[in-house]
Amino acid sequence: MSTENEGTAVPPAPSAPPVPVESPAASPQATAHEAQTAPLPPVPPGAPQPELAHAGQSPAYASAGAPGPAEGAGPGPGTAAWPPPQPPAIPSYMDGGGGGDPGTPWGAAYDQQPKPKSGRGGLFAAVLVAALVAGGLGGGLGYTLAKDNDDSTTSTTVSAAQQTGGDLKRDAGTVAGVAARALPSTVTIEAESSSGEGGTGTGFVFDTQGHIVTNNHVVADAVDSGKLTATFPDGRKYNAEVVGHAQGYDVAVIKLKNAPSDLQPLTLGDSDKVAVGDSTIAIGAPFGLSNTVTTGIISAKNRPVASSDGSTNTKASYMSALQTDASINPGNSGGPLLDASGNVIGINSAIQSSSSGGLGTGQSGSIGLGFAIPINQAKYVAQQLIKTGKPVYAKIGASVTLTEGTGGAQISQKSTDTTAPVEAGGPAAAAGLKPGDVITKLDDYVIDSGPTLISEIWTHKPGDKVQITYERGGKSKTVELTLGSRVGDN
Repeated sequence: MSTENEGTAVPPAPSAPPVPVESPAASPQATAHEAQTAPLPPVPPGAPQPELAHAGQSPAYASAGAPGPAEGAGPGPGTAAWPPPQPPAIPSYMDGGGGGDPGTPWGAAYDQQPKPKSGRGGLFAAVLVAALVAGGLGGGLGYTLAKDNDDSTTSTTVSAAQQTGGDLKRDAGTVAGVAARALPSTVTIEAESSSGEGGTGTGFVFDTQGHIVTNNHVVADAVDSGKLTATFPDGRKYNAEVVGHAQGYDVAVIKLKNAPSDLQPLTLGDSDKVAVGDSTIAIGAPFGLSNTVTTGIISAKNRPVASSDGSTNTKASYMSALQTDASINPGNSGGPLLDASGNVIGINSAIQSSSSGGLGTGQSGSIGLGFAIPINQAKYVAQQLIKTGKPVYAKIGASVTLTEGTGGAQISQKSTDTTAPVEAGGPAAAAGLKPGDVITKLDDYVIDSGPTLISEIWTHKPGDKVQITYERGGKSKTVELTLGSRVGDN
């Protein structure tokens, strides 16, 4: 695998993010969070292993109603039907990721389910059943409590003022205030290929010209002669077209056809200034449930993540991600991750998930480990896509291995059919790097693997000067090099 994201094999994710080694400007608290992560508890024998997957597309749901109970098996009339029967078992994903197997997708790609063209009747049925059960239970409890208090001559309850939700005044800095301002500038994206396959994701308004920013994997099905629509929370629906997409960055820009004149772009924040512990607000369409708002915090920064949909013809995407515990599920992909003031600090992109699906879809859901592309990087990529239609990647001009156990990012020692380990005349060659050298730091960040190096390089722009520390023959040396550029995903 080269730093230009060529090839398909992806190794296991490193256990910790790259960490500033000597950064006086960083706070002790932030450094502690970036330097180490708490180990996950051991997995019981036989339990499914966690998997890293894109946060969505959320696939089109099959219109299959939930099977009813067998005749005569349920309670008879007058018998309380509580607790309700257990739902049918949800199929598990096959085990993913793991180990040093170079052929295993790094980041434990999930077993992608077929994405049928049919509607979402099955999902709606599940939601409605849940609502009816909750409503019935609440009504029964209310009646019981009222009956028990019939003989009481006094009341210990205090009634709130008769005020509807719309009459309440909420401060602009509350979650409700932020959501009220941001939701009108988000869209639910439906992408469909020419063969009828597709799914649902999220995007947000980038400018007044009708450009919408989202993830590449959200719109991938519609890139070649497919169909693309974007729907606002007020129900307005527009056809759209892909302006440009970057598979390596997992960023795409679409443009609304006949865009309205009242578009309000979301304000972009500064992801470099985000601190561990900052509040986060995620907006998206998890499992097709549009306009969903969830909250959390920034759990970690600079988390090296490689994500893939698991298909053999898909290259991995790399990011030095913002990690959040805000609930992110399939369908949230491409949606904005906001700070407490409503500024976009990231694009929700991937999740670490357990192997069980949710709502009968067979897809994995949130376990509090979500990853977002920092908005500073996504903004640069989006601007390039709008300007030229193609992504531009920074590179050092050397191919690195993607296996663990090398103590860093080792420059490949063998050439491939099309790529030399060190590009002749490239930045790495000019700096004196050779095949077999192990890169251990980029500026102040520790590099523990090839994917970590790729993730960090792509946070920079071509032309940036960086310090590379490497080891050769047991000796360490630091050199400066100027990053080169590569245009396009090929």
